[in-house]
Amino acid sequence: MAGDFFWLCSMQKLLTLLISKSLGLYINILSYIYPKKASWLAYKFFSHPRDGRLIKESLPDILKEAEAEMITHNDFLFQMYTWHGNDTKVLLMHGWESNASRWEQLIGYLKKSGCTIIAVDAPAHGLSSGAEFNIPQYAEFVDIVVQKVKPNYLVGHSLGGATAIFFQSHYPNDYIQKMVVLGAPCDLATILKNYIGMLSLNSNVFQLLEKHFFEHFRIRTHEFSGSIFVNNIKKVKGLIAHDIHDTVVSFKEAKKIAAAWPEAKFITTNGLGHSLHGDALYNSIYSFLFEE
Repeated sequence: MAGDFFWLCSMQKLLTLLISKSLGLYINILSYIYPKKASWLAYKFFSHPRDGRLIKESLPDILKEAEAEMITHNDFLFQMYTWHGNDTKVLLMHGWESNASRWEQLIGYLKKSGCTIIAVDAPAHGLSSGAEFNIPQYAEFVDIVVQKVKPNYLVGHSLGGATAIFFQSHYPNDYIQKMVVLGAPCDLATILKNYIGMLSLNSNVFQLLEKHFFEHFRIRTHEFSGSIFVNNIKKVKGLIAHDIHDTVVSFKEAKKIAAAWPEAKFITTNGLGHSLHGDALYNSIYSFLFEE
């Protein structure tokens, strides 16, 4: 039985790899014939999550315990959850292909302080609308939430952590006093290179993607970096945590953020992987937020 399970997992990984490489080959060919279509297709698979959605009728129990509120912004609907407590407020931001329920374990720790906890579903995740995820849009929504609930502390995981840094840099405010950044990537250029490598895309496609980011978001990929953004974060205490064996976001990314933000605490873990669920880490986060 165990052998069958591992065989099935191996076959699924092989199938995923073959699909990725086949898609990459198709985009590579298109890049020379129909560059606009190749650019659109490459960006679509880069920005459209394939997991992380929730069904309203069957939410995880932790989200059923919260007060749910749908926020309208332009043509988008964003889901927010609140576990009510005292006047101290913590805002939680999940990452790629996840949703607000990923915070279930941490919420148990935060509740010990008596604080109010707010969590959001990012664009195209959970119950929020949209098909595309990008950091500027996520940060724009977070700004609406911050202006509405005025949180004291901000906690972000993975791309949620990268968005937290971008948000605090581009939407300075007097509410956020402390930030916790967990397993976050630093450079958009590195994320793109990993994506290019995963699909075996050629340099032509990479240039098309760079052009797409500039034309649609006015973003120069080499300048879109957490190590640059943290220079604009003033009067906010930071805690950075990353696992040395993270296979999703390289430990080097955390080191770049920490080097540019020397005032922030830098915690390394060993064995928690990218998810970073662990009692010792959660106790450190609790201590940083509520005891220091």
